[in-house]
Amino acid sequence: MNIVVGVTGGIAAYKAVHLVRLLIKAGHEVTVIPTDDALRFVGLPTWEAISRKPVTTSVHEDVATVRHVALGQAAELIIVAPATANTIAKMAAGLADDLLGTTLLATMAPVAIAPAMHTEMWRHPATQANIGVLHERGVAILGPGRAS
Repeated sequence: MNIVVGVTGGIAAYKAVHLVRLLIKAGHEVTVIPTDDALRFVGLPTWEAISRKPVTTSVHEDVATVRHVALGQAAELIIVAPATANTIAKMAAGLADDLLGTTLLATMAPVAIAPAMHTEMWRHPATQANIGVLHERGVAILGPGRAS
């Protein structure tokens, strides 16, 4: 299976290294798309070594192939792990200001997110509203239940 793993800028980004390793060990083709903030937690060389592929955050590299569209179209599944409150808000609003956001808008593949943030941020009405929007769009929410 061709899986895109989007990694966002939270401390839990280090856990995505293990996720990518497990997916590759299971025989999946994995492309990692970190955000710039994610690279502050886990560096580009780690993602390239684990995925065995070049990794970029930019829509301005490999422009001739329209990379974000190609990645989105080729994906059979996209997992965003960790999914920060910021990324969840951007996804709910349809923002596409980086390679991950543009890839998410260009895909017809199933999308799953693994929210990771402080409890207060998770329970905030804005975050819960954004989770509701994504849930209505068919995004699978992996992890904490919706706050009451």
